[in-house]
Amino acid sequence: MAINNPYAAYQNNSVNTAAPGELTLMLYNGCLKFLHIAKQAMTDKNIELKNTNIQKIQAIINELMVTLDTNVNISANLLSLYEYINRRLSEANIKNDQSILEEIEGLITEFRDTWKQAIQMNRQKQYAGQGGQA
Repeated sequence: MAINNPYAAYQNNSVNTAAPGELTLMLYNGCLKFLHIAKQAMTDKNIELKNTNIQKIQAIINELMVTLDTNVNISANLLSLYEYINRRLSEANIKNDQSILEEIEGLITEFRDTWKQAIQMNRQKQYAGQGGQA
């Protein structure tokens, strides 16, 4: 099946060729994108759009939960935070509470920024290890 939209083709290719760390970064960015849409939908009183986008965020958070490496010590803490985020998203959806979405946005932004920094540090290590090789 050919994709006629070049942007969609680029996005599809980006996801298919991304390293696992970059995929996690994309998931965090997706959460933030859908959070912005949900917040605006809440302001506009567009219940359906708000609900759809909160559900998209929850689906991403669920994906992050099931892909956690349980052999890493921090995984238990992340799992607890992801569960908390999912509970708060449900609350925000039911109560139409934008302040909860802002709280979640802060958490996800922090996750995203930390993850981005970890990727950059990993790249620097890789390049430093290649010292002088072409």
